[in-house]
Amino acid sequence: MNECSPSPQAPSTLSSKSSNDHTFDLFAFRFSFRTLAPLHFPPGKASNVIRGALGRIFRKYVCTSGCPGARTCERRATCPYARLFEPTAIVDGPSGLADWPRPFVVRASHLDGLRLRLGETFHFDFFVFAMHDPALAYFAFSFSQLMREGLGPGRAGAELIAIHQLNDRREAAGQIFDGHTLLEPHSVTLSLEAKDPPVNRIQVHFLTPTELKGAGQIVREPEFGILFARVRDRIHTLRKIYGNGPLPFDFEAAGERARRVKLVCSELRWKNWERRSGKTGQTHPLGGFVGLAEYQGDLAEFLPYLRAGSWTGVGRQTTWGKGHIELAS
Repeated sequence: MNECSPSPQAPSTLSSKSSNDHTFDLFAFRFSFRTLAPLHFPPGKASNVIRGALGRIFRKYVCTSGCPGARTCERRATCPYARLFEPTAIVDGPSGLADWPRPFVVRASHLDGLRLRLGETFHFDFFVFAMHDPALAYFAFSFSQLMREGLGPGRAGAELIAIHQLNDRREAAGQIFDGHTLLEPHSVTLSLEAKDPPVNRIQVHFLTPTELKGAGQIVREPEFGILFARVRDRIHTLRKIYGNGPLPFDFEAAGERARRVKLVCSELRWKNWERRSGKTGQTHPLGGFVGLAEYQGDLAEFLPYLRAGSWTGVGRQTTWGKGHIELAS
């Protein structure tokens, strides 16, 4: 594959409700903390550490002591832990999905390998796709307990000092938690309509390890047809389960057009990380490719989906921060 040359900047997105409901909604938060002891985030595992701590604390304070587990709990249809951390298809859902995707992602790769001293501050972003019950109060309470439970190797304490909501440019748009009072959040609405002028060349950056499947196999080169299909399917599934319902979308026709877009060059490398489950003790791979890929073809209609995919992530294990993509800026 040829090396990539600089590509023209992709036009910026618009955030507005469309008349035919080609939109994707989410809540976007930035959690800020102050360390109560020296804290170290292992390389490649910051998002996993945070997600693990959140799940551990969430379950401790939400579930009853005699809970048999989310999969068999009689209260799983209403239990916040089961619905957010181990969602299953209790009612009819998308075809083939016995386990639903978790309705949130953690964005904390900037913390990978970071060592913080006592009293230093840090933050990470947290996107929630459950529009009917965003459960911010549960997340805020769980993260506030980190000062008691600890975070990361050695369980160093950290104090939640603020939560900000983010706008469609991922900028802090207002503080909704100051350590005491929690305000009602506002959602972000992303347009999925093709409003861009003609675009025939773009670069996509794979910022965290990304694992995609095509024809049932893990791929090493992200052909555009496969990339778009996985982005589209994730947005559609999250919207159908947690948002405003399935997309009014001709999947087959769009997929055929996407396959005509060519991967013209790439600069990718494979990263291998592992995570160890605190619940089962099992080790799970967190690998995938990172780098950039350049595509050429009729791309305008696909750009809104790629931008939305930068929020949702694409591929496997997005909750752990994998599959973070961005269009070249």
